[in-house]
Amino acid sequence: MPRYEFRCRACGDTFEVVRPMSEASAPSTCPQGHADTVKLLSAVAVTGRGAGAPTGPAAPTGGGCCGGACGC
Repeated sequence: MPRYEFRCRACGDTFEVVRPMSEASAPSTCPQGHADTVKLLSAVAVTGRGAGAPTGPAAPTGGGCCGGACGC
């Protein structure tokens, strides 16, 4: 389940809430009991190759603006 980060406007506390994506926009109460919260925008970086990613000579190796195919 995804985590959503919120900040309380009353006390300034930042906290996370784990909930289904279908409830992503639902309001949340801070741990101190304040209801005036705002959901923060979070960036996620994913690196590495997952299962099933191509390997060997045909695998993209990165580099340049074209993925390294032209050696730029």
